[in-house]
Amino acid sequence: MNAVSPVQAPLIFLIAGEPSGDQLGARLMAALRERTHGAVRFAGVGGEAMQAAGLESLVPIEDLAVMGVAEVLPKARRIFRRVRETVTAVRAMQPDAVVSIDSSGFTWRVAERLRQRRDPLLLIHYVAPMVWAWRAGRARRMARWYDHLMTLLPFEPPYFEAVGLSCSYVGHPVIESGADRGDGAAFRARHRIDPDATVIAVLPGSRHGEVKRLLPVFRATIERLRHRYPDLTVVIPTVRGVMDEIAEAAKSWPVPAVVVRGAQAKYDALAASAVALAASGTVTLEVALAGVPMVVAYRVNALTHKLLQRLVKVKYATLLNIVLDRPAIPELLQKDCTPERLTLALARLVDDRQARERQLAACREGLAKLGRGEVSPGLRAADRVLALIAERRRAGAEASASPQPAR
Repeated sequence: MNAVSPVQAPLIFLIAGEPSGDQLGARLMAALRERTHGAVRFAGVGGEAMQAAGLESLVPIEDLAVMGVAEVLPKARRIFRRVRETVTAVRAMQPDAVVSIDSSGFTWRVAERLRQRRDPLLLIHYVAPMVWAWRAGRARRMARWYDHLMTLLPFEPPYFEAVGLSCSYVGHPVIESGADRGDGAAFRARHRIDPDATVIAVLPGSRHGEVKRLLPVFRATIERLRHRYPDLTVVIPTVRGVMDEIAEAAKSWPVPAVVVRGAQAKYDALAASAVALAASGTVTLEVALAGVPMVVAYRVNALTHKLLQRLVKVKYATLLNIVLDRPAIPELLQKDCTPERLTLALARLVDDRQARERQLAACREGLAKLGRGEVSPGLRAADRVLALIAERRRAGAEASASPQPAR
């Protein structure tokens, strides 16, 4: 792609409402800089990864990272205030494109308000809602607000093109995250962990609600495992918004617990681990890419769970299981998410080499289906955004050059 001159450098307003979207946004920023040779400007809302990439976030992402009906209601007033502030900023800046990333509870409200006043902005959404899993009507709602949708999964575009929304598959960005390049030996040395110690990575999530629900269960699981593995050490990769909460809780854990923050520290921690106990979410793809067998656990508020039971149409919660259409990775959810069951599932992966190898082989198969070994998803997304901006600029130039009817 040709470089963009400084005069033409597009202003792209990015909106990420939670840590997983923040990681996507940071990689998209890097890819856009690469494609434009740095001739691009950014504004918007993001977390620590996007801020490290140079974004000055207009609002704290911690205010927005909320999931579940019961969890959202107490924070609704603050979230709506952040929506208004973001909409006001977009209208004032008039960027070349607004790219919202996942987190539909926040980003869609911004898009809807922008369209209510018929703002002629180019609105792009990155990460399709799982209409193939539940609430298919969301595809039609998106088509009213957005000009284009970039999806992570190859089977998603037809669901949205059927309702008139322009759509393109760009691949899953976790593939290029670097999760497969951790240094386990250096991590153990840095944190004085014996080279032969049994290390378990515990990943309790990035939202306060899920951390609050899962940490006690995970702690009780570790309590049971320490009797089986006397040399057990726990590593807990986390993010800024919940790090203090997790670090304080880990002080009372029955085995040494190393709490770390940041992508590279997480990947090094995974490389040092024999197995992982992970909350359901994007992090499970990072664990798979790191080559670490895992058990996936999750609990939501009882009200949220009842609603999901009525709405969800898929058999699995873990993306790799969905892609493979089989339970390659153990999932212990809701009433099955107990210390007893988690302990048995994790111990099997520690002790049974064949079980480990079967899961890792399945993960490699699933990752290939998500684009591993193909063109970088970040660069594909950047190319699409820049192409859409170029199309909009050409259309504007042609409209300006057209003869105006006499009055």
